Amino acid sequence: MVSKRKQGMRRLIVFVCGFALMNAGPVCAQGTLFPKQFSNWRLASCVPNPRDFGLGKEAGQREISECQFTSADKTVGVSGARYLDPTSAFEVYTSRLRAGMLPANLGQVAAFDKDGVLILEGSVVLSSTANISREDLGALVKAFEAKSERAPLPPIRTYLPAEGRLLGSERYALGPEAFQAGLHALGQQEMDALVASAGFSDKVEAMMARYSSHGKESGILLLLEYPTPNLAEQYIHHLNEVLPAAAKERGTTIERKGSVLSMVLSPSSPEFAKSLRESVDYETRVTWNEASQTATDPPILTVLQKIFIGTGIFMIAAVVLGVAFGGVRVITKRFFPGKVFDRPNQMEVLQLGLSGKRIDPTDFY
Repeated sequence: MVSKRKQGMRRLIVFVCGFALMNAGPVCAQGTLFPKQFSNWRLASCVPNPRDFGLGKEAGQREISECQFTSADKTVGVSGARYLDPTSAFEVYTSRLRAGMLPANLGQVAAFDKDGVLILEGSVVLSSTANISREDLGALVKAFEAKSERAPLPPIRTYLPAEGRLLGSERYALGPEAFQAGLHALGQQEMDALVASAGFSDKVEAMMARYSSHGKESGILLLLEYPTPNLAEQYIHHLNEVLPAAAKERGTTIERKGSVLSMVLSPSSPEFAKSLRESVDYETRVTWNEASQTATDPPILTVLQKIFIGTGIFMIAAVVLGVAFGGVRVITKRFFPGKVFDRPNQMEVLQLGLSGKRIDPTDFY
């Protein structure tokens, strides 16, 4: 009897496990990140990618999937991941840019080349192969708009000058993992010493890109933005100490403008490094706590004149109001004695009894 019960339990367990395995594919295919359909493309399969414990962990990766969509006889692969916030997603987006990628009008920012397209929409980073139209990609991005958690992208990206910048070489970093990955992607492994001394524990943001001028001059512009100018001044000394001697010989120097430190790595000449630093699109703004005033005090005679006029107006008003109040009372008592004011039946007077004369209330007025 016991053996039959055990056999029954085993069969039940096998059935449940088999049912779960059979439905694991469709459940995963439905997913939580991608829609079931966009435009004419339908979700065919979707598998979760392994979590990235390097840059992905630093950016607060929450979910990541790689899916296949079909339309008629076509199949396209689309991968996507959601991160902590749009700034963290932008960090990942720039780390996946390829040299030569051109900007595209999709999502918040996007870039494409012959191998595929990369899109940032809020806190989500999407990538797809090239065999899909721009209209269909627009429909996919629109499906993410409702839950994209949009926010302004880091302002430091706008400080990079546009002239001479090699598209697809931009790298943004909020932490040491992305900073080191960006340096390596631009061939600056020798600058690893900057990673520990940049000050990411003090909320520094980094932006870098490769520049070239007519194929003759080249260099990598690195910007570090700190929360305050005082922090920037402190870290400029730390970075100067760890900057390799070979880099200093090639003309790499660190300069501060407000809260931003700028340096050119591997410059072809000190002159090009200087011109590149000067072209950074960043201006400091100073705001005083005390409001400024341009008006001057009026002449003393004008002040006295206004004082006398104001005093005279108040005196005239007091006399007029006093006469009006007293005159109305006197006239009322004269024409209506004892009927409006000081009616005898409502008057109470305390007497000391020093004389026998009866007190007449009208004697007081």
